Amino acid sequence: MHDRGHEMVVFSGVKPSGGLTLGNYLGAIRNFVELQHRARCYFCVVDLHALTVPQDPEKLRAWTLDLARLYMACGLDPTVCTIFIQSHVPAHAQLSWLLECMTYVGELRRMTQFKEKSRQHEVVTTGLMTYPVLMAADILLYDATHVPVGEDQKQHLELCRDVAQRFNNRFGPTFVVPEPYIPPRQAGGRIMSLTDPTKKMAKSDDEPDSYILLTDPPDVVRAKIRRATTDAGREVRYDPEEKPGIANLMVIMSLCTGRSLEEIAGQYDGYARFKNDVADAVIATLEPIQKRYRQQEEEGLAAIERVLAEGAERAEAVASRKLAEVQEKMGLLRRGCP
Repeated sequence: MHDRGHEMVVFSGVKPSGGLTLGNYLGAIRNFVELQHRARCYFCVVDLHALTVPQDPEKLRAWTLDLARLYMACGLDPTVCTIFIQSHVPAHAQLSWLLECMTYVGELRRMTQFKEKSRQHEVVTTGLMTYPVLMAADILLYDATHVPVGEDQKQHLELCRDVAQRFNNRFGPTFVVPEPYIPPRQAGGRIMSLTDPTKKMAKSDDEPDSYILLTDPPDVVRAKIRRATTDAGREVRYDPEEKPGIANLMVIMSLCTGRSLEEIAGQYDGYARFKNDVADAVIATLEPIQKRYRQQEEEGLAAIERVLAEGAERAEAVASRKLAEVQEKMGLLRRGCP
């Protein structure tokens, strides 16, 4: 049961919080598009995770649908991978409670993200503290062998591994202990904020000029890149220490065009033409995504709801089996059973 042969199973969840950024796409989702053909992939819109902080219900519903459409606009194919909404598969919340009963308060208090986020909020909910356990449930339900995680989630994956091993030691082999999935090394690593290149690009930033959304129209993209922070001098060269702003724009251009950083560095003797060409490269990368996104919107609500219903059905078939196995091992009485 524990060894599924050589099949690679990938789980990834993205929180619906109002669009995806260019950083999300270049850093993660573009890799998923290729990965869906090599592994059994589950791509989840983690709406339950969004509830750790107060949400406007109408916005949350709209963002959830929007994110599912963006997944597909980026090239994730629901006939190849499983795309679904977390709350549509109740096993996520059910397994989370069972795992909470095996997770220590000290472990959750040590989570860096919990410490940082609880400092930002006057009122801290239990959900904010326990959401790494829900994240563990998301992953363990599907026997995921690999989980794509950024730096900020590595600690949560470690907790998931610890809880899985703790359960296996106590109740016998049940969960696959997942590994982090490290995508192929890309030029320059993470995409940083356009206004503060020492921070990663994130839509949680209060400054809209700091990120490019996948749905930003060409004129908005051009304006944001024109206003992007640059460094003293006119030289376009890759030096993240001395010239973080220019280095970030070079990485964006390299990832959008496939040209090397060296090649880009040798072509410019000033920032104006360089920024203009970066904007062109980003607009060209976003154009097919935006076209597919518009098509999704035109197909209407019924089309996306059908995709999500099928995805939930496929996910639930796997998740409910795992949940039943866990319940049995923990001594819960099966419904209708003596």
